[in-house]
Amino acid sequence: MTDPTIDEALRALLPRLRRFALWLARDPNVADDLVQSTVERALSRWSSRREEQSLRAWLFSILYRIYLDSKRRASLHARFLGSLADEEPTWPSAERVAVAQSTLAAFATLPVEQRSLLLWVTVEGMSYQEVADILHVPIGTVMSRLSRARRALRQLGEGTTTESPSLRLLK
Repeated sequence: MTDPTIDEALRALLPRLRRFALWLARDPNVADDLVQSTVERALSRWSSRREEQSLRAWLFSILYRIYLDSKRRASLHARFLGSLADEEPTWPSAERVAVAQSTLAAFATLPVEQRSLLLWVTVEGMSYQEVADILHVPIGTVMSRLSRARRALRQLGEGTTTESPSLRLLK
């Protein structure tokens, strides 16, 4: 076939190809993509086509294979994603959410110094020595301040706040 003959033959089969693709995919956009891929593959492999073979049958088989390949790929992709998610996501209970919110509220009421210590050590994972270097205090001071901050947070979380003892002035 010459180029104008190929063009005419392909144009005549486009509505049939689209109808078949629409029947397979059940989505007009996917059907259009299937037809486009079919024509693209047919043109790129035109030289491998046998002359005695019907053009219509050849195009329909290409379209059907492309459809099956896309379904197979989608199935593999879904299985791969399913293997990544071993179990269903679990959502925290209302009780756990309430406890977390009350802990955060209690954390917000702590003095800035205690909040900073807790954040540096527990959230940021800094060592006591690193925190001591930041504050320019001995490591023992960091440890005792951190202990008091943890105790204060625990007491606020339990609802048993005790007033801190008054500081005595030494002369």
